[in-house]
Amino acid sequence: VITVFGCGGDRDRAKRPLMGEAAGRDSDFVVLTSDNPRSEDALAIINDAVVGLQRSGAKYTIEPDRRAAIVLGIGHARPGDIVLLAGKGHEKVQVTRDGPIPFDDVEVAMQVLRQTGYECGEVKATGAG
Repeated sequence: VITVFGCGGDRDRAKRPLMGEAAGRDSDFVVLTSDNPRSEDALAIINDAVVGLQRSGAKYTIEPDRRAAIVLGIGHARPGDIVLLAGKGHEKVQVTRDGPIPFDDVEVAMQVLRQTGYECGEVKATGAG
């Protein structure tokens, strides 16, 4: 399992290391990235989460740019692997201190897969809301 995830900004900072540890514990490789940093600095959020990720002992990389992180996660996959894009689900924007930016994990993943020669059918993102 290859997990691409980040922690939201302006949320409970104490949970970030726990989220990093959980992601690392249940993954073979983690790409730690941004996920709606809101008013916070994306790298500061990542630094909070990486503490737990390091505790897990998992292999990981940090890529603050979520689009590039998805490319890395999919690029790391081999036949039989699962790539989990965690956190954003159905959301169509990335919320930053500069305001919302159009962004769709599913669309980015589909673009990357098509560019690497995969045929992609209809995909439905899951999530609350």
